[in-house]
Order: sequence, then C-alpha cells, then structure tokens
Amino acid sequence: MFICLCRYTGALLEEEALKKAAENGLSSPEFFELCIWLGSQIKSLCNMEESITATDGVKDIESFQLEISGFLREMSCPYSSLVSGDIKDRLKEKEDCLKLLLFLSTELQALKILQSKKIKDSRLEKHSDVIQEVQAICDALGLPNSSSSGIPPLLTSVEQKIKDILSKVKNNHVGKSLLTKPLNSDQVERLEKINDALCSEYECRRRMLMKRLDVTVQSFGWSDRAKVKTDEIARIYQPKRYALSPKSTISLAHLLAAREDLSKIIRTSSGSTREKTACAINKVCFSGT
Repeated sequence: MFICLCRYTGALLEEEALKKAAENGLSSPEFFELCIWLGSQIKSLCNMEESITATDGVKDIESFQLEISGFLREMSCPYSSLVSGDIKDRLKEKEDCLKLLLFLSTELQALKILQSKKIKDSRLEKHSDVIQEVQAICDALGLPNSSSSGIPPLLTSVEQKIKDILSKVKNNHVGKSLLTKPLNSDQVERLEKINDALCSEYECRRRMLMKRLDVTVQSFGWSDRAKVKTDEIARIYQPKRYALSPKSTISLAHLLAAREDLSKIIRTSSGSTREKTACAINKVCFSGT
C-alpha cells in the first residue's frame, strides 16, 4: 500500500480501513488526520507557503477544503478534479479522496528520495575534501600518493612517517597542544557550527575589504600619468587580485593542530613587532596631521 512507504504508522495502514476512510471522505476523522500528517511531512522537506493544519473535525470542513486546495495548487497537482470546480464538491467521491492520498504520498516519497540523495552527495563531498587533505599531507611528507588504497592505509603511513620525523627532533620542537582536553561528538558538532557562523561573517568582511581594494586601485588610475599605464597596472594587479579568496579556509583541524604559542598575544605596537614591520612609508607625514 502506497502510504506504507511513507513510514506512516496511523490507523489507516490496513487496506480496508483506508478504503472505508476514503469512502467517507471529509466525514472521516482518520482521513483528516492522514491528510494533515502527509501535508506536515511534505512541508518539513520543502519550502512551502501553504500548509494543511489540524481543524476542529467535521465542524471546520470548509477551512480544511480551502487549505487542501491552496496546498495542491502550490504543489502543481495534476488532478484537475482536485484543484478546479466547486471547492465543496472536490472530495465528495471516493476516487477523488484516493487520488488526493496517492498524490500526497507519492510526492512525499519523491521528496524523501531527493533529501536522501542530497545527504549522500554532501557526504561524498566531505569524503572528497578528506581525500584532498590526506593527499596534501602525503605531498608535504614526501610519501607516495595512492588514494586508491583507501584513506586508513594512507593515514597509517602518515602516522609512521610523523613518528619517524619527531624521533629526530627535540621533545619541545612541536610544542604542547593548545587544546588540552579531548572533544566528544557533541562538542565537535557545536564547534563546527560556530566555525561555520564565523566563516560566514569573515567572508562578508573579506568581500568588503576586497571591494575597497578594487576601488582604491581604480582611484590610482584617475591621474593623467596613470591613465597611460592602465594596461600595465591591470597586468600587475589582476593576477594578485584574483588569487585572493573571499572564503575562509579555517576549519576544526586548525584548532586541533594549534599549539600553545598561538595563545600568546603580542601588541602590534610593541618594540619587537615594530622592528619587523617598520618601513620607509611609516616616516611619511602629511601636512595638517
């Protein structure tokens, strides 16, 4: 039976009960409940304006019919008998009630399939990102890159290589981890959400700074001397400009890899920092300042 595939567990799982409810139509409370359940499941999987809400049983049939009509129109229901004609006559026949249930249940099944495919594609994308990261690690360590053998064997080789390298350096060469406690799955999930929010914020800021950079460079071309060198400026600037990405590349892996020295905050105006950042342009003074 088609509603079984939707994981429905209500009173109309038996075929005879379903036929009887469809025969009684809008006078059947079970038919009402099934339509509302199907509508709520569909709405949870797609962005819809219309909805089928709980009503006061047969006392509010007209409101229910109006909601069903709007819901079906938004879903582009192909059954003309359900979306046209006198709204009070659309669900009087048993066949029309069964058509309604068939349409809602098949649409729900299709949405669940699409949702499952979207989740699967997302997992594959994450898996692809993991492979790229592992390949980058192998390149950095000078290991043969063979992703066809699978990620676990590669990680085993990476671990062994890192142990060999660390055995040849001082104990404090890498430094202690900034994160002193292990993370459970719930904490990892929360940190990933926080990082996603921060990445979105930083992307907005980066785009603003990049736009300011573009405007600044354009302003240099307003002078008569620069106008004759427009092509030369573009040839130098454009490659550097397009190498800038608005998206942040920081991930949870950076937190796990962070060492204690990252938490040491040094003022940008400190003497040791100014020794490395001082340049001739700092000495330029503008009149009036």
